[in-house]
This record gives sequence, C-alpha cells and structure tokens, in this order.
Amino acid sequence: TYAPKLILLDISDINCIQDVAKEILNCYGCVDILINNASMKVKGAVQSISLELDKKIMDANYFGPITLTKAILPNMISRRTGQIVQINSIQGKIGIPFRAAYAASKHAAVGFFDCLRAEMEEFDISVSTVNPTFICSYHRQPAPGNWEASIWK
Repeated sequence: TYAPKLILLDISDINCIQDVAKEILNCYGCVDILINNASMKVKGAVQSISLELDKKIMDANYFGPITLTKAILPNMISRRTGQIVQINSIQGKIGIPFRAAYAASKHAAVGFFDCLRAEMEEFDISVSTVNPTFICSYHRQPAPGNWEASIWK
C-alpha cells in the first residue's frame, strides 16, 4: 500500500507536466490508471473571446491531457498494462453556441484518444473517453465585458 502524495499540477502549464510525471513515476514506479479530468471552459460569442483565451482553453483541455498521457504512456507500454480515461464532454461530439473554444478543444481530445485507443490495443492498454452531458462546476461570475473572468475551472 502506498501513502497518498499530493502533487499540484496546472494542467494548462505544458512546461511543468513532464516534471510532474517524472515525480509521480519516481515516487510510485508506475501508474496503473490515469484519469484526465481537468477542464476549463468559457461562455461567449466567438468574436468576443480573445485568441489568447482560446489558446488557454486548448492548453488545458487538449494539450495538457495529451502531454500528461504521453509522459506516462512509455511506462504503461513497457509493462504492457494500464488504463487511461479521458473525462471529456458531450460537447466533444456536438457543438453548441457560445462554447466554440471549449467544444473545439473537446473535439480534438476525442479524436486524439480515439486514435490512441486503437494504437494501444496491441499493448493491452485500455483507453476510454467519457462524454457526460452538462455538469455543475466551479464558476466565477464575470464583470460586464470581461470574458476572461468567465472561465470555468
């Protein structure tokens, strides 16, 4: 039995993910199950959301999970076992108005993890994507005209 260890990770900070993965593998030796569950979203019209905010959402919802997965994956492949679960969103399948960046990042994640599932079959690594409908999550209410403050984390 392993004692729990708290490791802080900002999934949108791609540069620190490799170090965190190394810390986890050094501490425990392996990861049996990786559940990618972090997410960021914003509500607003396409023309009102900055490209910078679009990129932050893509980093948190697409590049973050795939970077962490790629950091853990060699260990799973070498052991020929493991499970990866991507908690995604129904918006990865169906886009709705005022959620373009979020839906785009979730569509990208679905595509990546669908391909990964096929590639990992030969290594007996299970890859699942869960696409729940709308959920209630932490929300900061934005000031008028401040779309960046309407980020859901």
